[in-house]
Amino acid sequence: MKPTIGVRREDKSIWERRVPLTPEDARDLQARYGVRVIVQTSSNRVFTDRDYVRAGVEVQEDLSEASTIVAVKEIPLGIFESGKTYVFFAHVIKGQPHNMAMLQRMMELGCNLIDYEKVTDDQGRRLIFFGRHAGLAGMIDTFWAYGQRLRWEGIPNPFMQLRQAHRYRDLNQAMAALAQVRREIETDGLPAVITPLVVGIAGYGNVSSGVQELLACLPVVEIAPEEVAGLGVGIEASRHVLYKTVFKEEDMVEPVAPDGRFELQDYYRHPEKYRSRFEAYLPHLSILVNAIYWDKMYPRLVTKEYVRRAYRDKRSPKLRVIGDISCDIEGAVEVTVRATDPGNPVFVYDPETDQTRPGYQGPGPVVMAVDILPSELPRESSVEFSRVLKTYIPAIAQADFSVPFDRLDLPPEIKRALILHQGKLTPPYRYLEGFLGRGGGNKTQGGKR
Repeated sequence: MKPTIGVRREDKSIWERRVPLTPEDARDLQARYGVRVIVQTSSNRVFTDRDYVRAGVEVQEDLSEASTIVAVKEIPLGIFESGKTYVFFAHVIKGQPHNMAMLQRMMELGCNLIDYEKVTDDQGRRLIFFGRHAGLAGMIDTFWAYGQRLRWEGIPNPFMQLRQAHRYRDLNQAMAALAQVRREIETDGLPAVITPLVVGIAGYGNVSSGVQELLACLPVVEIAPEEVAGLGVGIEASRHVLYKTVFKEEDMVEPVAPDGRFELQDYYRHPEKYRSRFEAYLPHLSILVNAIYWDKMYPRLVTKEYVRRAYRDKRSPKLRVIGDISCDIEGAVEVTVRATDPGNPVFVYDPETDQTRPGYQGPGPVVMAVDILPSELPRESSVEFSRVLKTYIPAIAQADFSVPFDRLDLPPEIKRALILHQGKLTPPYRYLEGFLGRGGGNKTQGGKR
């Protein structure tokens, strides 16, 4: 009997239109590898039921024949079936409270769980991700928010003409819109009141690469973090370019000990020995884009206390917009107090009340915190994701999960991502036992997926 996989429809959000496998890749799995693919019917995904049928792929409601189910986002508790293998972004590796009940249910049913987030090579680099497209969409949305904020302040600017990423037909159309912005900046320059326009990017991974790819559509000059404070003061600045600076760990933190030296691996192992020095840059940034992984053990980039000080006495700091692509709630950017969606992508954080208001008007920074950014570029992000996932599907579909973990024959990249085997936490993930039973929270995390 052919190994059979099911592609589940996405129902976590009405904005979620991505697919883990495209029609072309599903067809290729059947033709070249003998893997039967069943796609659950959906009226929302970017690739229609008809697209899959035309590719020779079965489309139906019932996925009970499939021993392996692939999806993009989390799956409701009532959907899981005993003994099956599930492949999706589980969002459990930090012990996220809102997903502990889901993990517990999968354990009770003896399921196998493979999490895309932990599919890595020997150096720990992620292999299956949406990060680049989160960066692309996030930067488009951030520039849109910046343009709208300036317009509300009565400052005409070339970014006003931009739309959110999901309002463009595809990435090419968005790039064409940015090309027009570029021409206006090069010809007419930016308003003097916002010059120099400095975009700070925290992080240099997959998300950051998407951000910088998008920025390259505009006239951009890169400067080092240590040059930010002097730009427009000791260093001459131009109205016809944007300035970009990328912050690495050594730029964002410093040792607590007066005689200490920064060492990257030491910082990862002992973050308590370091403190944030990021506040020194904030007064000089126009836009901050957060593209870093964060955990509560690490220092923050932006604190509520800093924002309160910056907006004291009704002052309006240079930093108007924060594009929090990573979207860890009250994480690296503490004023990211909630996630948003493409329908209501931004809010203003009011430092006086510790409350938010939808939109881009009022005192306080504008925060873009869409937690499913790649869904705003559903076709392009799905094609790239599917291309990589397809290479691992035959091994997953044909694996015998009934054998003990140490005898389970899977590619090492996939075996490293196996969180549950036969309903039990695998050795690398047994630390999650300490988080089980803590479910019930409703804060979400993970804007880069």
